[in-house]
Parts: sequence; C-alpha cells; structure tokens
Amino acid sequence: MTVCIDLQPVLSGDHIILRPLTAQDYEPLYQVANDSLVWEQHPSPLRYQRDVFDAQIFSSGLASKATLIALDKHTSQIIGSSRYYDVDEGDLELAVGFTFLARSHWGGAANAEMKSLMLAHAFNWATRVWFHVGRNNIRSCKALEKIGAKLSHTAPRLVNGQPVEHCFYYIDKN
Repeated sequence: MTVCIDLQPVLSGDHIILRPLTAQDYEPLYQVANDSLVWEQHPSPLRYQRDVFDAQIFSSGLASKATLIALDKHTSQIIGSSRYYDVDEGDLELAVGFTFLARSHWGGAANAEMKSLMLAHAFNWATRVWFHVGRNNIRSCKALEKIGAKLSHTAPRLVNGQPVEHCFYYIDKN
C-alpha cells in the first residue's frame, strides 16, 4: 500500500521536536520507558521491562516506519515517542497512539504540543484522526479530552493477543 502522507516527518514546536525513530534511539528511549508509573494505567503495564519494551514499543515502532521520537527542544533529550497507525486511505483516516512521555514532562506543554504537531501534519491528508485508549487509562482519556477529542464509542482491541476494552476518541479536520 502506498500512503499519501509522510508517516515520519520532522515536526518542530516551541517545546518539542518530533523526528523519525532510529535504531540508535533504543537506549535513551528505554530509559524514558523504564518507569513503571508511566505504564500503570496502560492495558500493557509491563512495558517498562526491557523485553516487553523491545517487543511492544521499540521493534514494532521501527518496523512500522511511522514512529516519531519526542525531543525536548531546549535540552535535545529524548522524552518519549508516538506513532501513526491504522491508516485508512479510503476514508482518509488514521490513528495516533503508542504515545508515552517521561513523567518530567507530564502536565506541561509536551503532550498537547506533540498531539498538535501530529494532528496538523495528519490533517494535510486525513479528515479524521482516531485515538484508542484503554478504558482504565483515565490519565490519557483526560489528556485527549483536554485537547478537544470526542469520545465515539468503546470496543475491545487486542493487546498482547487479548481483547481489552478501549475508548475510541476522534478529532475531525476543521
């Protein structure tokens, strides 16, 4: 499938820079992910463990060719990542997710700016962007609502081969 959108752009805001994930990002990204509190509300809470991180975040992120690393613009330190996925060329939709940030950047501008940059880029092509959040991940649900995402429905999605109830949020192109 040929996608009519660059899924690994370089995007820059006031506080963060997003750039494509590379193999050299493994250790610094793992250092961010190696915090059990980052994953405590996630349907896959063991992603702080190296083998789980490698399988569920890093290796799949590299293979996706759609993962972006978040850098603190002022320190150039890796502070997290996110990716585009579930690209639907027929309906001009895609999803943004697999997002995580270092706790040092929670509650500030980083998450909203990351989503804003990724949404602006996606809306060069897409008419709707989806977000899939585990139903018990209250922190992520609130963060999405804070940026204007609307809850569409709940439904199961597979996590580690098991169905887990998720909230499906969306933002439409204005």
